[in-house]
Amino acid sequence: MKKIFAGIMMLAAVAFTGCQKWLDVNENIDTPDYVEATLYLSGIQQSMQGLYWDIRATGPITQYMGTSSYTTFAAHRYTTGNDNGGEQWRMVYWNMGMNLENFINQSVEAEQWTLAGIGYAMKAFAWDALTKYHGDLPLDDAFVAGLLEHDYDTQDYVYEKVKEWADTAIEYLTMEDPYPYGAKLSLNDWIYGGNKDKWIKFCYAVKIRQLSSLVQKPNFVSEIAPELVGYADKTFQSPADDATLAIEGGGQDAPYSAYNNFWSPRRGNLSSSYWQHRYIVQLMTGTVPVYDENGNKILVDNHDDVDPRYKYVLSEKQIITDTNVMAEGHYDPRVAVKLATTSDELFENTDDLNVIKRHEYYGGGLTGRSSDVAGINAPYFYGREVTTNSSILDGIGRWIYREDAPYIIMTSAEVKFCIAEAYFRMGDKANALTWWKAAVADDMEFTAKYIYTGKAAENTNSVSGGDKITKALFNQAAAEYLAGPFVEGVTADELTLSHIMMQKFVALFPWGANETWVDQRKVFYDVKYTGEYPYNGNGWNRTQVDYKTDDDPTKVYHGFYLYPARVEGYKSSYSTTWNLEGAPCFRVPPRFNSEYMWNKPALRQLKPISGMTPYYQCSIPWFCYPNGYPETYPDVDNSLER
Repeated sequence: MKKIFAGIMMLAAVAFTGCQKWLDVNENIDTPDYVEATLYLSGIQQSMQGLYWDIRATGPITQYMGTSSYTTFAAHRYTTGNDNGGEQWRMVYWNMGMNLENFINQSVEAEQWTLAGIGYAMKAFAWDALTKYHGDLPLDDAFVAGLLEHDYDTQDYVYEKVKEWADTAIEYLTMEDPYPYGAKLSLNDWIYGGNKDKWIKFCYAVKIRQLSSLVQKPNFVSEIAPELVGYADKTFQSPADDATLAIEGGGQDAPYSAYNNFWSPRRGNLSSSYWQHRYIVQLMTGTVPVYDENGNKILVDNHDDVDPRYKYVLSEKQIITDTNVMAEGHYDPRVAVKLATTSDELFENTDDLNVIKRHEYYGGGLTGRSSDVAGINAPYFYGREVTTNSSILDGIGRWIYREDAPYIIMTSAEVKFCIAEAYFRMGDKANALTWWKAAVADDMEFTAKYIYTGKAAENTNSVSGGDKITKALFNQAAAEYLAGPFVEGVTADELTLSHIMMQKFVALFPWGANETWVDQRKVFYDVKYTGEYPYNGNGWNRTQVDYKTDDDPTKVYHGFYLYPARVEGYKSSYSTTWNLEGAPCFRVPPRFNSEYMWNKPALRQLKPISGMTPYYQCSIPWFCYPNGYPETYPDVDNSLER
């Protein structure tokens, strides 16, 4: 395990050497001339922590998180002149980059088919994530030696290559290796320990993830969805198949801080800069409010005499749970693990469900911690209000915010939600219901797996962090919830797309923010528009977004609004400096120090909005369009440059 950081540093070091080989460059006569590719696998895999780095951007965009750090992403207006939000770009082109290309090539040359398959599987996954995040990408020109400018390939082409690489990975993984790996593979594959069957399932999960993004395509129901559900028995079947990247942890005793999880207290990346957003709290506490015709919340008649959390009229249709938490089956125990609470600050009641059900949860806004209740701020992710980032208060952390928690790459719950959605859109609600229930159950199992219960403390100075529920008690409450009205009680006739996508929203919190952003964009953020796709004057204008109301049966995310929606709590406006500044964002621009410093001519050629315009982030990516890219886009002046 101690060689992780060394592996990462090797990846970083060789990136400076350009496009030459590095896996077999050793020509020192005193040492072997050939280095096993297996020895570099862990370093390549560890670069996937870049996914977590960019959740600093997509966490606020999706309203999983509020932030005092990445505030321009929270406001859908990204700053220029820096590399914020560009870590996946760095991961694919630099950390993996030629390192992964040479890993694959050397594996094929050595007839190490399992290694080659793993390499192609990682490549398919990484490029799928990158294109959904950025849109069009330099692909064919990416690693061509000597090029000073790299032309971009359109997203539909990148999608084709991802599918090709996933299929190639499956082909190699089904081939018999001529030579044994011994322990070299199992020790250096930090995702599946060299298990070929699980890597094959991973490849089908990548294919399902990709196809699930294409719901706007006119052939989704007739061709794409049937292909997607056709992979159901070939991909993840349970949380035992989840793709997670092991890390060592070690806290202050670790040789390098990077041995600890990016979100752990020791790294300090969440610390006081991020908090849970009020929207995820509303979903998981059953407090999605009703708004009147002016977009204001409605006070209940006796609001002076009720709990201030419930002083507003709540929607009758709560998808995840309701406030009747003491009734059996109504309480969703994931709230006690996924969300932070300052209740039970001394961890005295971690095995008392009656107390746990009454914990209080608060969420803040996008750039401020103030909750809907006056005088109460959203707690930080470790479950405290103070800003001190201390091992005395937090210990090794909690849940997947723990020093030794693995990075979550993909889960069976996510894949099953994709299958449920595909069946639903095909009109097969019976199968959709079956897969939806299985997905919720899998997320319960996933959530329980990483519970790290805190120990009772004598006082607030001796708190050591951890989760505020035991795993056994969580599983008991989970069984009750799954058998209750919000899961088992839902019939095929009652099942809606909102049930599927909002449960998926909860299941991916917050590790899957990048993919949740895909889901939100593929339904155009639930804006109200006509025709094939929204644009300025048809879904939004320069100052506000036109939203579907929660009683609109086509609205997917009940209670979700972008901030220029003219709804209470969301009434701020985007800047109107440029023509499209009223539009929400649909992509993250390429990494600044790569493209805007060295590749401007290629950026100018991007369509329908030039990559050099100050509103390129508003350019809708190909996967959202029903057909191909439009010939023109309303109100675009591609001559404007940032």
